[in-house]
Amino acid sequence: MYSYQNPLEEVKQFFRKKTILGRLIIINVAVFLLVNIVNLFLWLLQVNNQPDSMGGISIVTYYFAVPASLQSLFYRPWTLFTYMFLHEGFFHIFFNMFVLYFGGRIFMEYLSEKKLLNTYIFGGLAGAIFYIAAFNIFPVFSNTLSYSVALGASASVLAILIAVATYVPEYSVVLVLFGKVKLKYLALAIIAIDVLSISRGNAGGHIAHLGGALWGFLYIKMMKQGTDFTVNFASMNLRRFFKYFTKAKNTGDFPPGSNNGRPLSDDDYNFQKKHYQERIDKILDKISKSGYNSLTREEKELLFKSSKRN
Repeated sequence: MYSYQNPLEEVKQFFRKKTILGRLIIINVAVFLLVNIVNLFLWLLQVNNQPDSMGGISIVTYYFAVPASLQSLFYRPWTLFTYMFLHEGFFHIFFNMFVLYFGGRIFMEYLSEKKLLNTYIFGGLAGAIFYIAAFNIFPVFSNTLSYSVALGASASVLAILIAVATYVPEYSVVLVLFGKVKLKYLALAIIAIDVLSISRGNAGGHIAHLGGALWGFLYIKMMKQGTDFTVNFASMNLRRFFKYFTKAKNTGDFPPGSNNGRPLSDDDYNFQKKHYQERIDKILDKISKSGYNSLTREEKELLFKSSKRN
């Protein structure tokens, strides 16, 4: 029987689990607060935070938002990654984090945390590529090419939402004013809104959204056909940095001692072994409290892998 849980308490429990999804939200919020604190201090010190030499945008935005100009991108290549964690407006980050939480929770019911992180990063990169390509190809953007920049997690967030809508299109969600809606229709509506909004303002943002959406769709289609070229991304330095920086637990995709078939160092092995066992203990505790049917698909798969090893 379903027992009602206070939404605030549910959110608290979610962040206590230290998942990749929770860490992505925390990093975005932390960057948002840091950026606004820096801008506040610059204002208090009467520092010109929007110099003409930077196209009139703030110093933080200039150095961390991705530019449309290929020449500017050459000198600031890191912005291809930093832009997808950068927000300056409250409603911008609030809406993005709300959709990330909403879509990410459904995503993790069916797919792993590793795939969630891959979708976020590659979706953001796809959005940046779409944005840069459009501004350098279409004449309508020629007058703004030199100073236009893009920022925000929207492309990454939309990649996750479209990915899970492609994976489970018949999954239904309840929306205020609309009632129960299938994910496939929600995804189509969002894409349609972005396409129709390109000429009405924030063209770069809407184009980046479409890039992220396309990646989410193609990623799931390729994965269903047995192709996932992002699988090695989990062992790249960026993935390793993210894991240790956020102190996120092991995703449970592989048992201790394995890394997609490659040997681990002693430190990595001990790290995996500890967090793998913690994950199994939490699953067993969940079964004792709520029963086997309360487990997600990922938890059931992990328990099955553990039983085979033992």
